[in-house]
Amino acid sequence: MKLFSLALAVTTLAGCAASTGGSTSRSGATSALPSQAEQACLRDVTRTTNNPDVVLLGSTFSQAGTEVIVGVGPQRARWRCIAYRDGTTGGIMSLTDEGAM
Repeated sequence: MKLFSLALAVTTLAGCAASTGGSTSRSGATSALPSQAEQACLRDVTRTTNNPDVVLLGSTFSQAGTEVIVGVGPQRARWRCIAYRDGTTGGIMSLTDEGAM
């Protein structure tokens, strides 16, 4: 039974990351800890929105910078952030059509 559980966990985690043309995508909930880039964006989106209720929705790595999508608040409004190798972030912006809310 333990072997089956381990195989299932490895299969599940393997399905969360996909590599295409030099970039890696990750979406959905995983048991893995957020990367440094993801943590930087979670931190800075929290500061920008002044809302500590944030969750990682997904990320896409590239050499230029890691795009991180963050859900904010109980409605999980989508925010975009770019994290760079030097630990800085930029491009923090809401992806939510606030006029439709």
